[in-house]
Amino acid sequence: MREIVFDTETTGLSFNSGDRLVEIGCIELINRVPSGNHFHAYFNPERGMPAEAFAVHGLSDRFLSDKPLFASRVEELLAFIGESPLIAHNASFDFGFLNGELGRCSRPTVELHRMVDTLAIARTRHPGAKHSLDALCTRYGIDLSARELHGALLDAQLLAQVYIELTGGRQITLGLSQSGPAMRDVIEVPIRAQVRPARQFGPSPAELERHAAFLKGMEEPLWNAG
Repeated sequence: MREIVFDTETTGLSFNSGDRLVEIGCIELINRVPSGNHFHAYFNPERGMPAEAFAVHGLSDRFLSDKPLFASRVEELLAFIGESPLIAHNASFDFGFLNGELGRCSRPTVELHRMVDTLAIARTRHPGAKHSLDALCTRYGIDLSARELHGALLDAQLLAQVYIELTGGRQITLGLSQSGPAMRDVIEVPIRAQVRPARQFGPSPAELERHAAFLKGMEEPLWNAG
């Protein structure tokens, strides 16, 4: 099974209010295992970066000024995500910006039935706990040392690990199927059953003689009572 974990960085909170997508990071999972394939891109938002957003991800106007427009890399992005389910944390936010950008460059939007929201999964599994990405990484012992600011690719990598834990942990990769990526590192060893006749362990004449002598030496044995 192929799934895509992704994260976005933006100029603000609402595409409909004029905010834009400035970064996207996508991680490919095959049977809940990172394959090593990913897609990552920065985009020129064609507008200024508000101070509040810059404080979150550190992507400045100057840094983004020479980056491509979303429309120039949209085909690469669509080819990478294919028809796979798309996993995000607070997924409605990321889907809102992804579909907003797709619609802006006249591409079909991603259908919402493909959306998997790890925030909703976490709220079900851990009611009453903190459900931020940082909190979930801490809960599952996932290393956060590289995360000083938000970054789409790094956050997608962290979320992929969280998603694996939320959906059963790494043991989920121990599939029983004899085909597919989950079994690619399994070496099949043929088992040859060999039936052997039962062994007979009878006492020797000397052992029988010693046993009889032992019984004669017993005073008032229980089996003679009554």
